[in-house]
Amino acid sequence: MKAASPSASRRKAGDAPTRRKPRIRQVPALSRGIAVLRLLGQSSSPLGVQAIARALGLVPSTCLHILRVLVDEQLIAVDAETKKYTVGAGLVALARSAMRQHTFSAVVQADLDELSRLHGVTALGVEASGLDHMVVVALARAASPLQIHVEIGSRFPALISATGRCVAAFCGAPWTDIRKRFGLLRWDVPPTLAAWREEVKTARANGYAIDNGQYIRGVSIVAAPVIMPDDTINAIVMVGLREYMEHAGLTRLGEALHRRALRVSGVLGGRDLFARSG
Repeated sequence: MKAASPSASRRKAGDAPTRRKPRIRQVPALSRGIAVLRLLGQSSSPLGVQAIARALGLVPSTCLHILRVLVDEQLIAVDAETKKYTVGAGLVALARSAMRQHTFSAVVQADLDELSRLHGVTALGVEASGLDHMVVVALARAASPLQIHVEIGSRFPALISATGRCVAAFCGAPWTDIRKRFGLLRWDVPPTLAAWREEVKTARANGYAIDNGQYIRGVSIVAAPVIMPDDTINAIVMVGLREYMEHAGLTRLGEALHRRALRVSGVLGGRDLFARSG
């Protein structure tokens, strides 16, 4: 990633307008239908009308009407002999469709858009390929005269910059392998191995990492790891001018990224490496 020169004229970004949360009106029939689907999805065996109504606190006749609608929509199925209900093929198809959309790039895009809008930075979603390289798979550009020269598909070494500290902290690779690859990295302001290793430890403790002008002089990069279901490490990243990022607060940005990375990890089914035992 390389920073472009800012244009002569700059627009001052205003504060984002405060938005009220939309008022959610209850729709009882819909809520009951969803409750039925959840119950059947969690049940290890088919259930009859009486069992479903009792579990959900519904009047049996009301429950039966809901079940008939769900059967008609093919979201559940009923056995003609036992009159018991199970999850239907239509619901399975919906679940498969949702899973196809729940890739890292699809899940993270809304967060990147919001981070870019709120903080006036370029936000990236990057996928790791072991210790070899990382690839940009999602992107939200800052509404700013300064743009970072990065595109979907851009590649960079897996252990470079803030993302590299996250990978080194959580990938589980032997330190001998990490140290060998560290020696091949190219920085504008190279850190010593000892200093970099301490920063990796800090990233493991905090859940985010900061590169303040070392990889690219004058540019700050903040990253937080997203733990994937197979325990590989992806990352959410914010990139901006060093002066601007320092003014925004690098620690504040890192903590914001960490919270979002935890949410994305959870949505995708990754482990929470930061959970504390009671």
